[in-house]
Amino acid sequence: MVRSLKNPKKSKRKNKGSKKGESSSVPSAPAKVWQPGVDKLEEGEELQFDPSVYNYLRAFNIGWPCLSFDIVHDSLGLVRTEFPHTVYGVAGTQAEQASWNYIGIFKLSNIVGKKRELVPASSADNDTDMDSESSSDEGEDESDESMQPILQLHKVAHQGCINRIRSMTQKPHICATWADTGHVQVWDFSSFLNALAESERDTSSGGNSLHRLSPIIKFGGHKDEGYAIDWSSVVPGRLVSGDCNNCIHLWEPSSETWNVDMSPFVGHTASVEDLQWSPTEADVFASCSVDGTIAIWDNRIGKSPAVSLKAHNTDVNVISWNRLASCMIASGSDDGAFSIHDLRLIKGDSLVAHFEYHKHPITSIEWSPHEASTLAVSSADNQLTMWDLSLEKDEEEEAEFKAKMKEQVNAPEDLPPQLLFVHQGQKDLKELHWHTQIPGMIISTAADGFNISMPANIDTTLPSGGA
Repeated sequence: MVRSLKNPKKSKRKNKGSKKGESSSVPSAPAKVWQPGVDKLEEGEELQFDPSVYNYLRAFNIGWPCLSFDIVHDSLGLVRTEFPHTVYGVAGTQAEQASWNYIGIFKLSNIVGKKRELVPASSADNDTDMDSESSSDEGEDESDESMQPILQLHKVAHQGCINRIRSMTQKPHICATWADTGHVQVWDFSSFLNALAESERDTSSGGNSLHRLSPIIKFGGHKDEGYAIDWSSVVPGRLVSGDCNNCIHLWEPSSETWNVDMSPFVGHTASVEDLQWSPTEADVFASCSVDGTIAIWDNRIGKSPAVSLKAHNTDVNVISWNRLASCMIASGSDDGAFSIHDLRLIKGDSLVAHFEYHKHPITSIEWSPHEASTLAVSSADNQLTMWDLSLEKDEEEEAEFKAKMKEQVNAPEDLPPQLLFVHQGQKDLKELHWHTQIPGMIISTAADGFNISMPANIDTTLPSGGA
């Protein structure tokens, strides 16, 4: 149940370990892969990252730290592979005083990174590209404004900290927020998103002013604050919200507002931590709880769970329903473990994978929208990891690879073969999201701000013809 950002301070624009020249020194001995919670830094040692493993990496912030954010679906193209990229998002702050909070509606444009080739080039070409096309944080000329990302921001006043914020896929300008005051509110941010879409390079667009906007609806029927909320991807406007008092309420769209069912879904014996609608069924959703269970609900057959399974021995903090393989649900727990359950086996042993790589609570988990076997996980150990569950250990190939790499890096022996990538550098990671329209892009929020990253080894199968 790790949620709060303790002692939040105004974020400063920085990315530790990513200053120019830091990674240019050649170590006298083979580099070592550093594992948080396992390895310790000796006096005088510092961590360095390899910029060549990213197609793009950049830190940014919108002021106060944000516990939650969402990427806003845009009309720039369903599958975009060519730089420069543009990203829209909404985020909710965790300010020191309740009246200082706001919802940030932002646009990050001119995202320029390494070229992503649909067809792999020759080795010689790749070597040339690596020298000439460096990552945004390391290879660009910091004085060249044409290479700098442009952040534009509008702020909407919000009473209290924002526990969770979600944008509706079908109508991205409609967003729902969960506040620590115990209220769930739905907002229309169309005017701000339209203003951002029409603006070009005005970096001060709305950034210094705080707008006052009334929500479409403000629901105070929950008896406690909460963190669980999700829009249906099947029925536009259908919403569920869950609280720390074990209750879940269903919202049905009606004309220009919502009808909230005052009779809650009840079945968990402790706080409801996360909610996910089925990607294929209009009336089915999943929840997870501090009671260690995952429940599947069908609102056509009553207010009790259709199925409930014991998923973890500790709090289940987060869940993600696979939109490409709808029988799979991933869950992350307070003990650092995450699991995969196959709903086709729900009446038997539905557990198909279990990982204990992280040693601190899992704070976010999400399946890739482009690869059915790939997911990303963030943890309180300050790691964001990416996994491909289709990978298996190949002893012969691994021995050949280790022999080739032994003079370059000392890699741990016990890393799971499914582990694709480890991203570090953020403090107190809280939430991550894949960009559904830009394959391989992940945005994450933490106590020290946001990171937007595109690991070079996250290969995505793209449609023929490209974007």
